[in-house]
Amino acid sequence: MTEKLDIASATRKLKSPNIKTRKRALKALNDLSKLKSFSK
Repeated sequence: MTEKLDIASATRKLKSPNIKTRKRALKALNDLSKLKSFSK
């Protein structure tokens, strides 16, 4: 049901007034950065 968030859409959604949307975007950004650090 939820769409896959890439970095660009997640940062855009961080500006959303909706708290759930912001938290979901933050979590997506954190997950993406974790994946990036593991792949190095």
